[in-house]
Amino acid sequence: MFSVKAFYEFDRKIKIILVLPKAQIGYWNKLCREFKFRIKHEIVEGGASRFESVKMGLSKIDTDGLVAIHDGVRPLVKVETIKKGFEIALKYGNAVPFVDVSGSVRLFDGKSSSPLERNKVKIIQTPQVFSVTQVKEAYNQKHDPSFTDDATVVESMGEKINLFEGDQENIKITTDTDLIIAESFFTKTQMGLN
Repeated sequence: MFSVKAFYEFDRKIKIILVLPKAQIGYWNKLCREFKFRIKHEIVEGGASRFESVKMGLSKIDTDGLVAIHDGVRPLVKVETIKKGFEIALKYGNAVPFVDVSGSVRLFDGKSSSPLERNKVKIIQTPQVFSVTQVKEAYNQKHDPSFTDDATVVESMGEKINLFEGDQENIKITTDTDLIIAESFFTKTQMGLN
């Protein structure tokens, strides 16, 4: 709901497509009633993988232009990040946010490790914004295990990916610790400390 709200605040005419696992659609509808969530959106049943789910969402787009693909597990996305992504993609065809790595980084192959220059390593975020034509064409290819996000899918077609600085608070919530951090950011925002 926070993610949908951020995109709606960015552009109240934006078409929002929410891709959910079939088993979660009923629960989502219940939450929308419970929290009186009335931002217009279309629900699409997802696939067995992220790749299939994105492809199903893209199939519901029947116009050209730009599309932002965002992970629902990043509910703290800011309108400014969305806006910057659309501005850069409008100019260059795509835009992918990143944040810098703060700690030391090593490449580990299971037996030995070697250091990497952390200033050359970036953590990639969403929303990733693409030309609809570009990303639909990329998602027409067969899935490859090396596809970790939409940028890798598009890049595999020979497209250059345009990075822009994202937001450290736009974290991906996958662990209990992430949830505690997200609650802290949310509290800070609610108190107007941002």
